[in-house]
Amino acid sequence: MNNKVVWITGASTGIGKEIANAFSKAGYVVAVTARRKSRLVNIVSEIKFAGREAVAFVCNVASERSVHSTAKRIIEKYGKIDCLINNAGVTSFKSFLDTKVYDYDYVMDINLRGSFLCMKTVLKGMIKNRKGHIINILSVAANTVYDNSSIYSASKAGMLAMSNSVRNEVRKYNIKVTNILPGAVETAMWDAKTRQKYKNRMMAPEDIAHIVLQAFEQPKRVLVEDIIIRPVKGDI
Repeated sequence: MNNKVVWITGASTGIGKEIANAFSKAGYVVAVTARRKSRLVNIVSEIKFAGREAVAFVCNVASERSVHSTAKRIIEKYGKIDCLINNAGVTSFKSFLDTKVYDYDYVMDINLRGSFLCMKTVLKGMIKNRKGHIINILSVAANTVYDNSSIYSASKAGMLAMSNSVRNEVRKYNIKVTNILPGAVETAMWDAKTRQKYKNRMMAPEDIAHIVLQAFEQPKRVLVEDIIIRPVKGDI
């Protein structure tokens, strides 16, 4: 088993769950976190049944206290965090006029504040060790215009700008920052009607997980900065 420890947020379903499975099968220790405990327990049970190492913690990435506590528990158990995968994310498919202040706060708190807090929490240790990797799961919405996605797009564009700045700041410590920008992936983020209509055109969560693993496993001298992944037939 590779002793590198990978923390994956939003790992209870969809892309996060498949990333956890992909990294575990590749031999890494995975720490999976999300707000829903029951699904996390199932993921860890499956991984441990296969003879691999994993741990699950409930974590609300919008809460500074929760993020710090979770990172501390991972480090207490394994001694380090080699890779953070910021995957936790939510959306609100509404027109700008229909978007409430609550919607804005909810999406920004999870997507942008959550990524900020998680990166802040792991970077001190990575700088001390002079190595580490942060992988941010963004969206093509960060730089592509879609109707009824203004707040989601703003959160992902903010993540992209923040990640790019952080990358420049931490290069000197041999820390890598990679942005993954997927197009439409068949996950619970979409309503049932949309998933049914476009299922054959959407990418699968495991498709994204495979590419995330490839980006992580590049040689030490190589940094994959940004990857845009779209369905072969384009956006839906």
